[in-house]
Amino acid sequence: MTKSLIITLACMAASVLGQTPENLELTAVGRDPRWKIAGRTASIIDAKGKRAVKVSEGQGMGVVWLEGYDFGNGVIEIDMLERCQPIQGSFVDVAFRVVDAQTLDAVYFRPFSFRAGGPARHNHAVQYVSRPLWPWQKLHSKRPDQYEKAVVPEPDGDEWFSRPHCRRAAKGQKVSVVVNGANAPVSSSTN
Repeated sequence: MTKSLIITLACMAASVLGQTPENLELTAVGRDPRWKIAGRTASIIDAKGKRAVKVSEGQGMGVVWLEGYDFGNGVIEIDMLERCQPIQGSFVDVAFRVVDAQTLDAVYFRPFSFRAGGPARHNHAVQYVSRPLWPWQKLHSKRPDQYEKAVVPEPDGDEWFSRPHCRRAAKGQKVSVVVNGANAPVSSSTN
């Protein structure tokens, strides 16, 4: 699996318990030792009108996280850019509840499936995972379609999506994903 990721420079996280939202400056990735990178490299670029962090492509999983940041429950808002070709060529995700590069929860997108013609791919555009116990393969086989959903309305997989933001509200064991300011969540999952 090859993954690259371009995300805007400011990631906002807020607790559902009423804490003030915190802007996490992603420009510090690679400079601030609290930002950890595993399996990839990161650089600051201009992409389609926005300053962004680009995470390199590579085989297997790559992770960038802020060590020591306690995000148990709350909302993460972030803009992301990927590509829809080649099919199976790009995956983009945001991890939370990160312990280390192998132990984390994440919601990831398959931009090549956003506007796919058939339901087999279209209905698998966004997925929740909890590594290492519940990787996508295990969830897909043991609980088909429970943790994978279509993104409706479908964003363009080659443009910034999540405008104004992609929201992931993690409430205890529940994760909801709202894309592009939609009125309803794309998915609502528990594990």
